[in-house]
Amino acid sequence: MALDTYEPALSLAFAVVIDGVKLGRFTGVSGLQGEYEVLEWKEGGNNDYTQRMPGRRSFTNVKLTRALDVDSGALASWFSSFGDGRRRGTAAITAYDGNGAKVAAWTLTGVWPVRYTGPTLSSMGTTAAIETVEIAHNGFVLS
Repeated sequence: MALDTYEPALSLAFAVVIDGVKLGRFTGVSGLQGEYEVLEWKEGGNNDYTQRMPGRRSFTNVKLTRALDVDSGALASWFSSFGDGRRRGTAAITAYDGNGAKVAAWTLTGVWPVRYTGPTLSSMGTTAAIETVEIAHNGFVLS
């Protein structure tokens, strides 16, 4: 394949599986982000600069979006199954290109649902019915 025709980011779809439950394919994933707190220490006797050290690591919530489809019931059931939120799971988010080939995969640990937003349903217009789920986690690895 010629380098100038390779376009891996076109037509991506994301398959999501949490604790073995297939939640379907999503068209949008945002929030795969982590960062380290920066600790500053003004050392006595050394006035040339401030020492900077890594502190605690934190992760943002991941937001998954997709059009309403036959897997929507599984997503709503998974969200409702958490009840008091004490149980944490493991999620696998796999990105596929337009040909169905795996592009990348992320494994998230300590997963629990934060928010589910069902679609706005209307028979007027041509807008797709979109649903979203937001999940918190304790970290991820790219596999």
